[in-house]
Amino acid sequence: MRCLFSLLLLAASARAAILTLQSARFIITDAKGEQVRSEPISTTHAAKPIELGKSDTLKLTFQVFDKEEGQGVQPHQTFLRFYDEVSGEEGLQPVRVASNGKAKFELNLAKPPLSLPPTKADTPLKLSLIIGAPSHSPLTVKLPDLLLPASQAPPVHPDEASFHPLPEIHHTFRPDQKLPPRPISAVFTAVVLAPWVVLLGLWSQVSIRVPYIFSPSILPFIATLGAFEGLLFAYWVDLKLGQVLFYGAGLSLATIFTGKNALAAIGSRRTGKGN
Repeated sequence: MRCLFSLLLLAASARAAILTLQSARFIITDAKGEQVRSEPISTTHAAKPIELGKSDTLKLTFQVFDKEEGQGVQPHQTFLRFYDEVSGEEGLQPVRVASNGKAKFELNLAKPPLSLPPTKADTPLKLSLIIGAPSHSPLTVKLPDLLLPASQAPPVHPDEASFHPLPEIHHTFRPDQKLPPRPISAVFTAVVLAPWVVLLGLWSQVSIRVPYIFSPSILPFIATLGAFEGLLFAYWVDLKLGQVLFYGAGLSLATIFTGKNALAAIGSRRTGKGN
């Protein structure tokens, strides 16, 4: 029985905790600070829309009041809601309320808040006040419509194009490499092997026995010539021009040294044979 009585008492106290809005008024001032319009805000009758210029400032004052206790209340949350019925854009602007329930809000169009949605010159914003407190019923008060100048287009970010869909990338592959005709390949093969044919022809004119060619003085020179042929083949298959020049420079020095020794050995052999 005592528990039921406590619940009824709690329900009665919750029902009694009703918030109201008192001393609500708006004031419009121009850029010089002179008052253009000042009217109280009625929560029961529709008022004429509040129209602001580009340099005007809107000052809104009110007090959140507990109707039963007869004193000001500091609610837990208080917001001004801007709503555009045409575009569906809306914004919520928190309002600071003092401990005695009094609040003051200023809207300066020279520095509009970020919560203010984009506006058009002929489309007013619906303005309402939303108040909430844990120990009181929520309160929503419809304020006069707000007619503002058309807002400027937001500046274009330099990286905006990066966030748009880009054209589809189509890969173009090179056609397969075409091999030259066989007769042309045969001609260039003959050109590559021609120095060896000339070398064999010159050897046939020199009275040098085959075992003597493989002597320690002549064989290194023949090996360097074969290395040159292998380097050219490797260049055709895999190597790059810079690598061929680097390796060829080393082979050139070795060829000069071994060739000099080979010529010296052949000259000494001829001289000894003549004696």
